[in-house]
Amino acid sequence: MALVVQKFGGSSVADAASIRRVAHRIVETRQAGNDVVVVVSAMGDTTDELLDLAASVSAEPPARELDILLTAGERISMALLAIAIDALGVPAQSYTGQQAGVLTDTVHGKASIVGVAPRRIVHALERGAVAIVAGFQGVSEEQDVTTLGRGGSDTTAVALAAALGADVCEIYTDVDGLFTADPRIVPTARRITSITTEETLEMAAHGAKILHLRAVEYARRYGVPIHVRSSFSTKEGTWITDDNDHEPQEDTMEAPIISGVAHDRSQGKITVVGVPDVPGAAARIFETVARAGANIDMIVQNVSSEATGLTDISFTLPEADGAATITALRAAEDDLRFTDLRYDDQIGKLSLVGAGMRSHPGVSARLFGALSEAGINIEMISTSEIRLSVVTRIEDLDAAVRAVHTAFDLDSAEAEAVVYGGSGR
Repeated sequence: MALVVQKFGGSSVADAASIRRVAHRIVETRQAGNDVVVVVSAMGDTTDELLDLAASVSAEPPARELDILLTAGERISMALLAIAIDALGVPAQSYTGQQAGVLTDTVHGKASIVGVAPRRIVHALERGAVAIVAGFQGVSEEQDVTTLGRGGSDTTAVALAAALGADVCEIYTDVDGLFTADPRIVPTARRITSITTEETLEMAAHGAKILHLRAVEYARRYGVPIHVRSSFSTKEGTWITDDNDHEPQEDTMEAPIISGVAHDRSQGKITVVGVPDVPGAAARIFETVARAGANIDMIVQNVSSEATGLTDISFTLPEADGAATITALRAAEDDLRFTDLRYDDQIGKLSLVGAGMRSHPGVSARLFGALSEAGINIEMISTSEIRLSVVTRIEDLDAAVRAVHTAFDLDSAEAEAVVYGGSGR
């Protein structure tokens, strides 16, 4: 008997018919002799609807109250799913994140899990029941309800799988696994059979939306194998694991060195113009940015002018952090002594990811050549051992993804990839 943790995203439980379909799938897993724990997201666009409702009441809703409001979505879906499973003759019990023992820090809106004490989940399994857990939420040491940020249900599932010693964590979405690019942009994208956690981390960090970044980090830390698959089909999905048991069996000498092409539309670029080119200037800028709570991605510093002794520093960050960061930098203008501040939210980021890149020359030349032939200009470049990222204009991003995907022979000759629910999650 295996212990299986299954997570179902919002598109998989979008309405009553979808919930019944998911319930049948869970019951089939249970009747196959497995213990089953299910983590569920809010139905369809419920979270967005709740955010809109809060915005209609207040321009700046308190973070604590917003967390309490947003967790209602998962509570609705968990209860309905438990009811649907019970109607199929299998006992099921639903639990909030707090009841499931998901413990977090005190950061409302993007809390981090600090521990999991799933005693009630263990007791439910011992009674032969399916345990249904509301994803995306937990409780702080102050006993306040917290949320883990968008995509946080993935992290809930992996954290529970780690705490329970599950054999696998299945992430069900509306596509048949991870693909070499977003199927909505590249219909000829190929399904990835197996991928390492390191490569998945790079994909998730640079725009791939199938998995929450922190979920992959958690899986790598605790050795949790993840199987990403569709709740709309029975096809084998993508295994994310560093265990060779799930590696594809073809001759790896012929395997492509590139795992895929990720893209991100949610970035902004700040340029701090006319910064004194002296020791400590950059440190003061990024200390200010850190206090604003922004996460920095790419950084480029221009060569300083000998005549003026000034330089420009550009960096990218999540668009959601742009306004607060600009405000923080302007407040520190006297100390930082820059001459101007510019913000650009019309950029897109493309990232080429593959563990084989570190030992294969010519990857950069092929990528830049593909973009050049497509007439696409590059504004910034960033690299790691297994990733090469570029920033383009946002209107060029889709064409850039398709051009690079084709240039690295990632297109599939088979049927187009299917996004069953339309969201890619």
